[in-house]
Amino acid sequence: MSNATETLTVSQEHAGTRLDRVLAARLAELSRTRLKALILEGAVTVGGRTVDDPGYKVKAGEELTVLVPPPAPAEPGGENIPLSILYEDDQVIVIDKPAGLVVHPAAGHQTGTLVNALIAHCGETLSGIGGVMRPGIVHRLDKDTSGVMVVAKTDKAHKSLSEQFADHGRTGDLERGYLAFVWGVPDRPRGTVDAPIDRHPHSRDKMAVRLGGREAITHWEVKCRYTGADGRPIASLIECRLETGRTHQIRVHLAHIGHPILGDETYATGYRTKAALLPPAAREALQALGRQALHAYLLVFQHPVSGKIEQFRSELPVPLARLRDSLSAT
Repeated sequence: MSNATETLTVSQEHAGTRLDRVLAARLAELSRTRLKALILEGAVTVGGRTVDDPGYKVKAGEELTVLVPPPAPAEPGGENIPLSILYEDDQVIVIDKPAGLVVHPAAGHQTGTLVNALIAHCGETLSGIGGVMRPGIVHRLDKDTSGVMVVAKTDKAHKSLSEQFADHGRTGDLERGYLAFVWGVPDRPRGTVDAPIDRHPHSRDKMAVRLGGREAITHWEVKCRYTGADGRPIASLIECRLETGRTHQIRVHLAHIGHPILGDETYATGYRTKAALLPPAAREALQALGRQALHAYLLVFQHPVSGKIEQFRSELPVPLARLRDSLSAT
């Protein structure tokens, strides 16, 4: 079944109204929740420009286009997929997500996701406030990014955690730490990338730094520097802390400053030939990795009921540890 396209023009009556409300009023066959999800996924354009902010205030005369994919199953089912559980109580579950596991069902991934595994594990206790396709999900990691995630099991926990992630630790205790192996060595030990992110203008599956995009801030610090087979600097291990949570944020920002992540087939395409400069063992480890060398190693949040500050860490998975060791051996 192919995608359907809905196009409409904003009337004077709806000028200044939120994008999601206008679409809900004009496309009665789609729920507001569904329309909001489509907006966030980049399936809505305003005057030919992708807008992924549901709160965008439309203007009279603007043409809105919605790309509606075929309907997905009404509700995902439970699947017996092994989970690495770091912590669990009656409010939350913290898992160590492996690379290759999609977080929630979407086009092309209707089964075999973390949500399917959680439904099987948690049963009726899983919060549904995030929508039937994303029950309990308050944040996510890319399919090929490994590391710590927290999932809500009740509506109360979902509300609290959603507020913490929306605040991004600016006034609360939320922390998210990532380790990234990147090409090259930055010219200073630490820094901040403050650059807005939006959908790529020519490739819908990519994000890009774009004027007028959504605010995106990444703080980074060099933890280790590595040399290549010729003895020259070739790569670095960088720790990143997020102040915002945009799609592909770390991958886009590190590529933007000239240090894309090793193994990133989307944002490091111009660096493929550099692999030949790696020491043989590191080159072999990178090839075996088969994904971007990015790992969510730290998650700190306030427990939604007890108020206790919870901290969870995830060690580098074996393939990334092997890459680290082979780079460090030079």
